[in-house]
Amino acid sequence: MTEAGRDQLGSRTAAPGWYPDPDGAPGLVRWWDGGSWSDVTTPAGPGVSVGTPFEAPARPAPPPHDWEPVAAPARSRRTAVLIGASGLTLLVVLALVLVAVLGGGPDPDDAGPVALPPPASGPAFPPGTVRIVDAESGISYPFLGDGWFEFDLSSQLETASVAGQYFVTQQDLPDGTGPFIAQCTSGPVVDGYGWTGAGSLESTATTLADSVRGNYYPAPNERTVRRSEALTVDGAAAWVVEFDLSWDVPGYDASGERAALLLVDVGRPAPALLYLSIPNTHAELYGVIDRVLGDVDVL
Repeated sequence: MTEAGRDQLGSRTAAPGWYPDPDGAPGLVRWWDGGSWSDVTTPAGPGVSVGTPFEAPARPAPPPHDWEPVAAPARSRRTAVLIGASGLTLLVVLALVLVAVLGGGPDPDDAGPVALPPPASGPAFPPGTVRIVDAESGISYPFLGDGWFEFDLSSQLETASVAGQYFVTQQDLPDGTGPFIAQCTSGPVVDGYGWTGAGSLESTATTLADSVRGNYYPAPNERTVRRSEALTVDGAAAWVVEFDLSWDVPGYDASGERAALLLVDVGRPAPALLYLSIPNTHAELYGVIDRVLGDVDVL
């Protein structure tokens, strides 16, 4: 940081990280990016390293603006050879007042991993959060905000189309197949995974979990299932499989990932699949998975 930056911050500089909320919200910490305060907070507690308070500029209120999807190059998803190109246009609906907005996020073509803080704290997203509406699969879910991009990479093997969001965590993989990403995507499940109706939710979700493990992650890897259970999503029967993967493969920045697959019987011939994955290079975002799973609507 420049001398001017040191003068502005007072007697010391502060590295990027979590610090007591300068707005004075009790029990919350706010992300400092090394030069300014972000809009995101998280509860202070286990697993959150909180820095020593310091003098910093006041946090300005960002001007609201509509989300304009950012185009990204068509590249393969993780290490799999994926087929086709996504033909789905992502529909974004602004509900009530726009609270979560996309600012000038990093270009997904820039080299190096993207460091992102989690979205606002709490068990639910605030009223007015932008939602991604996947008309093809029949579900909607929250847009995660600044730094996430409209999914426009190659299509996934398990779904007929893909909607959602992602960001790049590693540009170059050792086999040259494309970037490694964090993602929150959805689509209608294609034939071949055992779907016969609501009675096959568990078996189909398990088969899909095995498929993504084999298609999109380095091998060998080990899996620890965190939960596999029935859910009700907006009145519809559903099944979730959430698991941790770990591997030791040269050339990968990540040595593991947390992922979840939510399969929802939306009353159509094909169930809806919501697939979330966060590499452990961005483990501070693990909480996003369960928060999104808890805020899915059926169209």
